[in-house]
Amino acid sequence: MSEELISKKELLELAEISYGQLYRWKRKDLIPEEWFIRKSTFTGQETFFPKEKILERINKIQTMKENLSLDELADMFSPNISDLKLEKDELIKRNIVTSAVLKIYLELDQGSHQFTFSRMVEVYVLEILLQSGEINLDEGRMLLQVLKENAQLIKQKKCELVITRKLGVSSCLLLINSEGFYFEQGTKVITVISMMTCMEEIKAKLL
Repeated sequence: MSEELISKKELLELAEISYGQLYRWKRKDLIPEEWFIRKSTFTGQETFFPKEKILERINKIQTMKENLSLDELADMFSPNISDLKLEKDELIKRNIVTSAVLKIYLELDQGSHQFTFSRMVEVYVLEILLQSGEINLDEGRMLLQVLKENAQLIKQKKCELVITRKLGVSSCLLLINSEGFYFEQGTKVITVISMMTCMEEIKAKLL
């Protein structure tokens, strides 16, 4: 089911904010650029937003800006919360990962029980794909290796994770700023995941 959108005009009225505020928050990276969706309408080009996400984000900004500057808020919403570390139990408590998938992750990763933001992204993606049944454990291991080896690429705004299968052989790759992708005949695309969306979803659970 497609995500419900809200027009810029409706958003400004509903959230009771000005055009200037909205674009100032965008410049400060408080609102992701990819949430500004340009669409053709009978009156020309208009800007729309994912309704639930943008209203929730504006509510958080308005609540938190009483105590934090815009720069401090930008750090909170940044794609990589570099200084943040959480214990594994806190990840379960914040609904980032289930205990079952966390156990699998720690068996595959064999790292610390303390999680940086990068490792939160890894375990969150593993959670999504294992719970959906789209990948198996071997593919999960391959997925983690790709994410770890390309941790810097993942921070880019348009990074997508793609898992494919052909003749029983799986592949995992990251696409940066891709407008589309094509594989040889017989290749099945198992899943395509926006890494920025995953990071935004994790931050929503952290804030």
